[in-house]
Amino acid sequence: MALKPSPFSIQSKNFPSFALPSAVKPRCSRVCMASTLSSSTKEAENLKKPFSPPREIHVQVTHSMPPQKVEIFKSLEDWAEQNILVLLKPVEKSWQPQDFLPDPASEGFYEQVKELRERSKEIPDDYFVVLVGDMITEEALPTYQTMLNTLDGVRDETGASLTSWAVWTRAWTAEENRHGDLLNKYLYLTGRVDMKQIEKTIQYLIGSGMDPRTENNPYLGFIYTSFQERATFISHGNTARLAKEHGDLKLAQICGTIAADEKRHETAYTKIVDKLFEIDPDGTVLAFADMMRKKISMPAHLMYDGRDDNLFEHFSAVAQRLGVYTAKDYADILEFLVGRWNVEKLTGLSGEGKKAQDYVCGLAPRIRRLEERAQGRVKQAQTIPFSWIFDREVIL
Repeated sequence: MALKPSPFSIQSKNFPSFALPSAVKPRCSRVCMASTLSSSTKEAENLKKPFSPPREIHVQVTHSMPPQKVEIFKSLEDWAEQNILVLLKPVEKSWQPQDFLPDPASEGFYEQVKELRERSKEIPDDYFVVLVGDMITEEALPTYQTMLNTLDGVRDETGASLTSWAVWTRAWTAEENRHGDLLNKYLYLTGRVDMKQIEKTIQYLIGSGMDPRTENNPYLGFIYTSFQERATFISHGNTARLAKEHGDLKLAQICGTIAADEKRHETAYTKIVDKLFEIDPDGTVLAFADMMRKKISMPAHLMYDGRDDNLFEHFSAVAQRLGVYTAKDYADILEFLVGRWNVEKLTGLSGEGKKAQDYVCGLAPRIRRLEERAQGRVKQAQTIPFSWIFDREVIL
């Protein structure tokens, strides 16, 4: 989920992992055409304002990958079948949300719900803000499948294509779909959150989409997903840890199970980039540097609930404070991927490739230094209401 104007500028409350892309314009009011007509006319009464996303994205780059690079991905079809599709789990061996929820067909259903609600009373509001934000991010899954299907050379051309890339995208989506379903139902049963405000946020987010700045380029796209899957693995793992500390072992199990899925998906995407480094080290390191210069924007960076224009920044600030997902995690992920892909050991690169190599290998320490300075400048924490928890106030 990019920082501007400087690639390393960090404000007192905003860190590299949480900023909006520079191309995002804040929501602006639009003047309806009806305002130019007499209010008494039927035309003015009947005119409807077209739907538009709450945030506008501009200056997008598309189809930046040279045509000859597309052939690389077509040539990897068999490799993907043997190395990536095997990381998917058969449906009959997969967990389902109902495995972790009270059984509505059981005579003890109401007692199970009562027990769940009693456990949730011990959980503080700031934890629910983070858990809701994570759930909303998972529920915007249609956007993420759409993003993968913009990538040249690997998209699902028919909607039911049998290419390895298309099969992966659909099956990955199907596995991920369980995450939002499970968290949504669990949160609903707690009674601790305002489901209508949450549902509005989900609708706004899916309608707004996302702008990861991957340019229809699978080099950029798979580097982005490698980073993001590790980020969600860390985030869900930390919500599991906190749930356990607050005494809700069932919720800890839920978050831990989701984290395990994210880890397996991280393995798949990092293996794809592994292969790209093997086949085309120069092109891949250039893509890695390009993606990191833009910054990895979180999938839900266009989050909005109809009220808070800075909802994503506020959610991210709470996640940062609780240690669920932090600027340190951002630097750690980058450092992990540099090591995972042996970027420091690449040889035979072009001049530009060598510059890209030096950039990504030296970036994590720079981010850490900047974060330490930013932490030193942090002022007294602000308290704001979150609509997701009935406008109760939470410290950022």
